Amino acid sequence: MTTETKNISEPENLLRGEEKYLDNALRPSKWDDYIGQTTIKENLKILLGAAKARGQTPEHILFYGPPGLGKTTLAHLLARENNSQLKVTSGPAIEKVGDLASLLTNLSAGDILFIDEIHRLNKLIEEILYPAMEAGNLNIIIGKGPSARTIQLDLPPFTLIAATTRIALLSSPLRSRFSGGTFRLEFYTTPEIETIIARSAAILGVIIEPNAITEIAKRSRSTPRIANHLLKRCRDFAQVNNTTINLETVMKTLRLLSIDEAGLSYSDRKIIETIIDKFAGGPVGLGTIGAATSEEEETIEEINEPYLIQLGFLERTPRGRLATQKAYDHMGKIKGPAKDTRPTSQRLL
Repeated sequence: MTTETKNISEPENLLRGEEKYLDNALRPSKWDDYIGQTTIKENLKILLGAAKARGQTPEHILFYGPPGLGKTTLAHLLARENNSQLKVTSGPAIEKVGDLASLLTNLSAGDILFIDEIHRLNKLIEEILYPAMEAGNLNIIIGKGPSARTIQLDLPPFTLIAATTRIALLSSPLRSRFSGGTFRLEFYTTPEIETIIARSAAILGVIIEPNAITEIAKRSRSTPRIANHLLKRCRDFAQVNNTTINLETVMKTLRLLSIDEAGLSYSDRKIIETIIDKFAGGPVGLGTIGAATSEEEETIEEINEPYLIQLGFLERTPRGRLATQKAYDHMGKIKGPAKDTRPTSQRLL
């Protein structure tokens, strides 16, 4: 039996044996607990209800959008609501045709196969997936050369749910085979994030003041995963310092994490400062920014830029990245003369 520890910062541990799997414990297990994405939820309820009424498995579904918005959670919810077994894998984990064949042949009727980061699936494996999605057939080539032959295996009815953060990298034939629908998950509003934080705090068994919830929500980049991460770090700080999670505790925790009032991390601010201080606000190329900040281009493009653009701090132009007036105001900088981007030969004329 698991022993429970109670103190002022942790009144009751509702997780019990699941404490080591916090992310799973915080994941909603029914529709009413899933906050936000209202239009997507309504569409999925109709899809499931219609499939149940016909006695069929739901059609294949694709979720896309930035990380941390709930794509995996929706897959788990669909499996629960449909009373189906959920088999989980990812695009990079399916390295060979045999890996996909093993997954598909081990499915039972009505099962749901969830493939995360499907844009990283090998193109040759995609070709094997097409007939499986359309006709429930798995075509395998045995042997090589003149003696090669094709075996066709019939698969039980199943639903493929795929998720990706980069839908542009999916081939058109693969995208077109998600007949159940392609859904984009949007960023959450501050009230929605506040509701998520309050629910997570109740699951964690911690007391948190309303103004502390609001402060965490403001700095969570409109993303539930980040909100839960910040809440857990505030819980840790409160527990170590034997206090409750109030506004002062939250402010101290976020200061330690280098997260400012707009939700910018240290690397976000470093990028903006580099563009403003070293390149007169831009425009400047992504490669140059990466070299100046010692960050990889992919990291800047996929992690930092989307939120900076969402806030209106950064602009993408054909000539490079450009810091906006809002970025200058946030960083407390004064905008100087525009950078001369003409070639040197033209400047001398």
